Amino acid sequence: MMTEWFRKAGAAGRGGFDVAIGPREAGWEYTGLHVLTLAAGESKRVVAGEHEWLVLPLSGQVNVECDGKLLFLAGRKNPFAGTTDFAYVPVSSIFTVSSAAGARIALPHAKASKQLPFRRIPAEATIVELRGAGQSSRQVNNFGTPSVLDAESLIACEVLTPAGNWSSYPPHKHDEHRQDRESILEEIYYFEMRAEDGATPASANPCGYQRVYGPKDRPINILAEVRSGDVVLVPHGWHGPAMAPPGYDMYYLNVMAGPGPQREWLSTEDPDHAWVAQTWASMKVDPRLPFGARR
Repeated sequence: MMTEWFRKAGAAGRGGFDVAIGPREAGWEYTGLHVLTLAAGESKRVVAGEHEWLVLPLSGQVNVECDGKLLFLAGRKNPFAGTTDFAYVPVSSIFTVSSAAGARIALPHAKASKQLPFRRIPAEATIVELRGAGQSSRQVNNFGTPSVLDAESLIACEVLTPAGNWSSYPPHKHDEHRQDRESILEEIYYFEMRAEDGATPASANPCGYQRVYGPKDRPINILAEVRSGDVVLVPHGWHGPAMAPPGYDMYYLNVMAGPGPQREWLSTEDPDHAWVAQTWASMKVDPRLPFGARR
């Protein structure tokens, strides 16, 4: 089932991008995501406009050129293979991404005005966090969060969930300002799935599920079967769980931004389900985590 907040792979592409969702396409104000596949030797020119951008290799090696400066990103084999270096591109820039051998690239962006430096951020700067326990174990790669990346408004992280586990759980929201408790953030989920052993058999069709729901006064109702390349937009409401069925590992990229005067990621858990986190104290973190090796 397709809704305005759930975009199947290919449905949100334009202008040579696999995914091209800016604030206008999303129907909100601040947050955007482009995803680009480059063939060997191919390049793509991007106008930053009124947004700050990140160049995040999902697979392959990438060159990024901006204002006469060239950065090389070593990248990675795939999103499950470990953290990656990435680039920050400031507002009002024109930049070009290219790849000698071919690559798949995520380009999170958010509305901004501050002119910060164009730069490379190494993979080692990413803080890898293991959250939850038992079947609620997941890995969070904090590469674009406020404690790691200097940016004006953009917040981004990667979440990897082993087959059979739930993440974004207990469900949480960030759609109202509550001092030191909750911030207003629009959010994009971009998914990639794989068979658990990393070698998908020809008969497999890796999928997962994503839930978003809201109260009666701000209704939203999404229960999406997600596959690689699918996007779920979260304008408001409780989101979670993101469910990885047995046999299929789940990856998603979260991109967030909002109107708050401070760049902060604060959320409130659904009080009907928040108690579940208390049961984790007696459980161990899933031994399949972390995915990939730190470089």
